[in-house]
Amino acid sequence: MLKVGKLDSDLLQKIVFDKITYKRPEVITRPGIGEDCAVIDFGENECVMSTDPITAAVSDIGRLCIHISCNDIASNGIQPVGILLAVLLPEGTTEEEIAEMMRQAGEVSAELGVEIIGGHTEITNAVRQPVITSTAIGRGPKGGSQTADDIVPGDVILMTKKAGIEGTGVIARDHADELRGDLTDEEIKKAQDLLRQVSVVKEGVIAGGIGTHGMHDVTEGGILGAVWEMCHIAGTGCEVIKESIPVEDVTMKVCGRYGIDWLRLISSGCMMIAVSPDKEAEMTSAIEEAGIEVSRIGKITPAESGLVMLDGGEKETIEPPSSDEIYKAVV
Repeated sequence: MLKVGKLDSDLLQKIVFDKITYKRPEVITRPGIGEDCAVIDFGENECVMSTDPITAAVSDIGRLCIHISCNDIASNGIQPVGILLAVLLPEGTTEEEIAEMMRQAGEVSAELGVEIIGGHTEITNAVRQPVITSTAIGRGPKGGSQTADDIVPGDVILMTKKAGIEGTGVIARDHADELRGDLTDEEIKKAQDLLRQVSVVKEGVIAGGIGTHGMHDVTEGGILGAVWEMCHIAGTGCEVIKESIPVEDVTMKVCGRYGIDWLRLISSGCMMIAVSPDKEAEMTSAIEEAGIEVSRIGKITPAESGLVMLDGGEKETIEPPSSDEIYKAVV
């Protein structure tokens, strides 16, 4: 029986990607391990598309469904322009609950400058809680999409914001009562407010304008999962410094409550950016001027060096992502 969460990389390749055999010439970027976006040749422009479900959150599902797919588009350095929502709701859902989801979605889409251009909404006994799948669409000049294929040894790995912010926020919003006793009311409020930071559209577009060797927004699998996926696409190794990865104290407390590895916790709001050393200062300055925290957490190494994280004097191999740590709290 398979575990809750996204399929691990080997299984995804074997039972999903290996079954996709037909290819059209217009498709520039196809499905692959670590690839979040498809890129299609539209003549002078490229169409960038991504789709994702929200399955682990309830109270903020309307906000997160917009952010998560738009973040994927931004990881290509492209501004998202439109989004479609497929909304599946359990029996017993009220009009007021649907209205609140769409109020959240409408508010976030306006903030990001993305139009909700279509979708589907239905009540079904196929789900036990709300599930929203969003498909975001972006447009950029031909050849303008950032791709992790360009990552090379010597590149610097930058990370925006802090680890685990989405997972911390979702758990604190949906399980606040369970956290009382381990966290103060002030800490719970701080954890919940982390969901205000889950967009990476601003830093993605800034970084794309300067020029990266590849980006990856940090979703299921957390910080280490995102690093692994970037390096898998590029065919490189890496060296990540654990003490350089920023994390909120409240995230550590939430993770301690549920036995969660914070380095493997879903972290939408963080962007991984691989950049050549000669652009590091410009990239860091531009992102910080936009009011966004950015940290250097490691470097890209040759493939034969492997994927490693240094923790003091210890060296740990970075394994492929599997079921996200959030499911220790929400299932």
